[in-house]
Amino acid sequence: MIIDKIENLKKYTSVNPLFAKVVEFLQHNDLNALEPGKHEIEGKDLFVNIQMAKGKTPDEAVIETHNKMIDIQIPITAAETFGYTQRDQLPDAPYNEEKDITKIPDLAADSYVTCQIGMMAIFFPEDGHAPCIAGVPELKKAIFKVKA
Repeated sequence: MIIDKIENLKKYTSVNPLFAKVVEFLQHNDLNALEPGKHEIEGKDLFVNIQMAKGKTPDEAVIETHNKMIDIQIPITAAETFGYTQRDQLPDAPYNEEKDITKIPDLAADSYVTCQIGMMAIFFPEDGHAPCIAGVPELKKAIFKVKA
């Protein structure tokens, strides 16, 4: 997991070659102006989902993991808190291969971190994360899905 300012994403391009494409996309697009939905950047290997997400309490948030994709999650309209638990500390749960997601409901995260507007959270396949914890009823956010 990486928590940092969006402007520092360029420092992480050596982690995954597609991160440079995310930096380029951010330089040429205003996330706040993008309509909700999927926006392809490099086909199935790199795209961004713009979501209007329901704000949740820590008890409502569901821990999830992904096998094939890295998430770069960026809150746009409100601060967002993420629960975090290392994947190897999570119980087994069914994996949805089509959606590349495993959800682990009814489990509190080990720790929590808050991203203010202008920040990002990067979650790798080994990172269990519970998104959308916010003190507002709804928040707009961007989720870049990057092939791991």
